[in-house]
Amino acid sequence: MNSLKSITVTVSVVLFVAWVTGCTAGAGPGGGDAVGDADPGTGGDDADPNGDDSGTTPPDGDKRIVAYFTAWAVYGRDYHVADIPAERITHINYAFANISADGECALGDAYADIDKFYEGDSWDAGSLRGNFNQLIKLRAAHPHLKTLISIGGWTWSGRFSDVALTQQARQKFAASCVDFMKRYGFDGIDVDWEYPVGGGLASNTTRPEDKRNYTLLMTELREQLDAVEAADGRDYLLTIAAPAGPGIHVNLEMAALGGVLDWINLMTYDFHGAWSEVTNFNAALYPSAADPTSDVQIREQFNVDSAVTAYINGGVPAHKLVVGVPFYGRGWRGVGGGGNGLYQTHTGGAQGTWEAGVFDYSDLVENYLPSYERYVHPEAKVPWLYDAATGVMISYDDPESLRVKAAYVNDRQLGGVMFWELSGDDAQGSLINALYSELQ
Repeated sequence: MNSLKSITVTVSVVLFVAWVTGCTAGAGPGGGDAVGDADPGTGGDDADPNGDDSGTTPPDGDKRIVAYFTAWAVYGRDYHVADIPAERITHINYAFANISADGECALGDAYADIDKFYEGDSWDAGSLRGNFNQLIKLRAAHPHLKTLISIGGWTWSGRFSDVALTQQARQKFAASCVDFMKRYGFDGIDVDWEYPVGGGLASNTTRPEDKRNYTLLMTELREQLDAVEAADGRDYLLTIAAPAGPGIHVNLEMAALGGVLDWINLMTYDFHGAWSEVTNFNAALYPSAADPTSDVQIREQFNVDSAVTAYINGGVPAHKLVVGVPFYGRGWRGVGGGGNGLYQTHTGGAQGTWEAGVFDYSDLVENYLPSYERYVHPEAKVPWLYDAATGVMISYDDPESLRVKAAYVNDRQLGGVMFWELSGDDAQGSLINALYSELQ
């Protein structure tokens, strides 16, 4: 996540960067830089992660398992729609569509989205190919599955403030998104505005009135989707990816959004990373009493439970909150050995899978778990890896911590789990299996 969000100014740049490097700008739906810092502290307990290979029937409960699929996965990562374990998820969010200069929903990567040839595709003029056609085929084979087009992301949120500014702009943008959704066979729209008012890229256009205008934009989208539902005799979904940090989610009208949206995907990860002063947890479930961070807000609220509680207190029904989990870790280099590498100073992001500081879970399983020491924090409920010889510390989630988070979702009667993103899991699907088994 935020892993990894969309990349480019032009399609040609995107194609080149994604193909050559296999990486993306940002990390996970939460974006490239989360805010936070911490100071030296203590370590945790040893444990042994294990995956779980549950059955293959579709999820049959009321909990959602929402998976992000990235357009650029088909390049360096060599991960394709056909690789998705569709029987173990309920929804796929396709990342990303862009916003055009004239304020309309537009293709993000035309080649990956609609042109890449797969077996069985047609070269006839007007034929749909690429990931979009593969998603249609996947959904046909798995009728329980729903697909949503995700718009924006960390890199492509620069024009949201403009398309939300006036009623005319909102109507135009919403109409183009609904048309995009129907033209390419999606079941709904997922808006990833990172972020209203501020907190995203410095190049983004932002305004103080974004807070109100975001609600108005979602209301316009909902009204236009309702009109299409009446005409088509079926439902269409409307969701958002929402920030977990208190300094950013304060710029949302939570209760109003909760009334308009089908659900909210909380980007409850990227609480800490290479930008942090010391090593800390990427996605702690709860705060740690041992965290000596001087900023009380960071120390107490940079965790999953705090974000969930804030949205519920803000008026969002619990069943409309979907907790985000990362299929990647964040790591640091130049880390001293105190506290088994936790809450220590560092010299920057360690060399990651595709970019500095970010490690796919599959990479961790293959190249780090066999030789690094693994610890689990008894309060934060998440593991980390540390190797004193290399001075690398990595905070991540594994099957054990995801089962704990899924149990938390059940206990608090939340709407389910979202994860960023599909290509990060290992070959056995250990992370997806853990979520699936616990949320049944």
